[in-house]
Amino acid sequence: MVSAAEGTKRPARSSVWLDGKAARGRRADQPSGLDRDRITAAAVRLLDADGLGKFSMRRLAAELNVTAMSVYWYVDTKDDLLELALDAVIGEVELPDVSDVADWRGQLRELAGGYREMLVRHPWASHLTGTYLNIGPNAVAFAARGHAVMANTDLPPYGQMGGLAAVFQFVYGFGTIEGQFLQRCVSAGVSQDDYYREAVQVMTEQPRFAENFPNAVGLLAERSGESVAAMRERDFTFALDLIIKGIEAMAARLE
Repeated sequence: MVSAAEGTKRPARSSVWLDGKAARGRRADQPSGLDRDRITAAAVRLLDADGLGKFSMRRLAAELNVTAMSVYWYVDTKDDLLELALDAVIGEVELPDVSDVADWRGQLRELAGGYREMLVRHPWASHLTGTYLNIGPNAVAFAARGHAVMANTDLPPYGQMGGLAAVFQFVYGFGTIEGQFLQRCVSAGVSQDDYYREAVQVMTEQPRFAENFPNAVGLLAERSGESVAAMRERDFTFALDLIIKGIEAMAARLE
């Protein structure tokens, strides 16, 4: 076990899921009821409430009403705990039943929708997804179910990997932007719709915006009567349908 002062120093290839580090149990002299699951759940709550930038092991220990060294018995580093938190929220995504081979489109929509919802609920997860190896049990189960869905599409193996990339890179980007927008609205103390209307008004009043993006002004005006949630839902559904149609077309082309 490393000391608290060592913080997040470790090789980039390291992971809490390697070298048996994820299996550490409770020591007899530790506070009653303290275990890795409780610590991870508290970390998720703090990350949701305060964001990644304000998260610290000291704040976590205070939340749990224990000493920082008590937390370090269960995790070697802050990085290890963040990996555990990331895998915990990935486990919130419901995995579709893939036994019906013909329903791969519905299965893909279910998996993509669940992933998007998780990213929006936990905006900090987007950053961590690009930081760690994502080899925890929930992440592996999620990836395996994605591969199982794509295997039902009749795409060749290389096409299945490309199809997964198209779907989940899109969902990752969409969910990340959506989550960040919601977080900004909360920080500003305004609703999504009020924030959006104010932003549109500011942009459309700028002559250079109208000159450089003449079509955008009309599009913004056309959508002004919709709620942000409705606009976002329509855009997500339409974009995902485009990707699914592309998968269908490629599967037929490569037969």
